[in-house]
Amino acid sequence: MEKRRTFIINFLYFAIIVALSLFVLRFALTLLFPFVAALFISYVLRRPIDFLAAKTRLSRKVSAILIVLIFYVTIGTLLVLGSIRAFSYVSDLVQRLPQIYLRYVSPVMTDLFDELEHALSQVDPSILETVDYLWDQLMQSLRSLVSGLSLSSMEVISDFASSLPMLFIRLVLMVISTFFIAMDYEALCAFCMRQLNEKAQNVVMQIKQYVVGTLFVCIRSYALIMSITFVELSVGLTLIGIRKSVFIAFCIAVFDILPVLGTGGIMIPWALISAILGDYPGAAKLAVLYVFITIVRNIIEPKIVGGQIGLHPVVTLVSMFAGVQLFGVVGLFGFPIGLSLLTYLNRTGTIHLYRTGDETKKI
Repeated sequence: MEKRRTFIINFLYFAIIVALSLFVLRFALTLLFPFVAALFISYVLRRPIDFLAAKTRLSRKVSAILIVLIFYVTIGTLLVLGSIRAFSYVSDLVQRLPQIYLRYVSPVMTDLFDELEHALSQVDPSILETVDYLWDQLMQSLRSLVSGLSLSSMEVISDFASSLPMLFIRLVLMVISTFFIAMDYEALCAFCMRQLNEKAQNVVMQIKQYVVGTLFVCIRSYALIMSITFVELSVGLTLIGIRKSVFIAFCIAVFDILPVLGTGGIMIPWALISAILGDYPGAAKLAVLYVFITIVRNIIEPKIVGGQIGLHPVVTLVSMFAGVQLFGVVGLFGFPIGLSLLTYLNRTGTIHLYRTGDETKKI
């Protein structure tokens, strides 16, 4: 009974911690995102600020203002120019969807149906009426789908435009907070550390050092995966005979970092469009290339990421899948890093989550 009571208490203790952590990640960070982002940016800019202050003998506050200003002007200019170009391209594409359907998709579908109808007439002419009816329903559904997609896309763009005022407020808060945090970063950190006892301070410093190092390793791991995907795509597209294969491979490799979508978000529609347009050999080659890249990615990703952050490939794969399902891109990176951190703290004896060593019997 004593062991059961201890188990229940420990289980409830960790369940409460997990529930609070999920609540903070899901809701509190969303509400406080401008300030969390400002703190992260201030930490990243800490060394450039110190370097400028040491080289120019300016005060740290003046150096912080200059570095943060340069950072936001550079990033803001790039984001504004890129967003304007992307918004213009997507809007134009959405408006042209019905014309693209009528010009490219509908004629190919009609030719395919004519061939199918001719083949069926030689086998069993009695089913032609049923096939004609199904064909009319299919074409009507496709036209409705294209029109609905165009309208839905315009609604999404309109909703995004209506949310710009709140986004602008968040950005202003983030920028202002970055200036204040960067100017007094050391003082704010010292104040927060003074509120903790010596043991808690040691734990916080361990977590900070490990998470910062693990983030760097994780970024390096995904850069390696992206490089491998880029090489595979470059070679594959070049062998297929695609023009500007290196540039296209680079764009797809960058897109491959996104969860759920990945390489398939471009390769699969590309292969389908090629097949609809009648380029069956090209569609087959693209499909084979996609399958090859997917197999290689699923093999190397758990090993590279798990090997870098000290987790078993299976644990890494499970944590990445659970993270994507719960928190999207943040979970994709955050869950493996969180498990790696818990493993490190357990190994160093800071916390005790599970037993280590070879004292267990073989199953």
